[in-house]
Amino acid sequence: MTDRMPALLNINGEKVETEISNSDFLLETLRDLGLTSVRGTCGIGICGTCTVLVDGRAISSCITLTALHEGREIVTSEGLVGPNGALDEVQERFVENNAFQCSYCIPAMVLMVRAYLDGTEDPTVEGAREALGGNLCRCGTYPQVLEALEALIPEDPV
Repeated sequence: MTDRMPALLNINGEKVETEISNSDFLLETLRDLGLTSVRGTCGIGICGTCTVLVDGRAISSCITLTALHEGREIVTSEGLVGPNGALDEVQERFVENNAFQCSYCIPAMVLMVRAYLDGTEDPTVEGAREALGGNLCRCGTYPQVLEALEALIPEDPV
């Protein structure tokens, strides 16, 4: 007897049929489906590397159950695309500003910034910095991330 059950997930704009158990975390499910931009590190939702978007909101996939996300729009970094399949503008600014080093944390940071921009009427660099407060980078690419934010969110002259 197995505790697995069929599930229909909406991942990166595609319907995906898979099997899950009630105890599967979304991180595990996404990784099993070959989505390698979603990464596990802390396992308790504090480091940010497992960040995905669910219905446009950033969540920690390592502490949320897959079964709770049927019918919801799940977006990983692989599914974050701009017009005509091009890179999303957040991804473009990160690349242009060399906001990556080992790149382990970058897919999640990009998603967090995208969620911030989409959910904020008047985004600011400071607001984006605060939104990234839960995304940790061990190799220290923070200065380049800030440069990418400044290129993405030009501040109004005072």
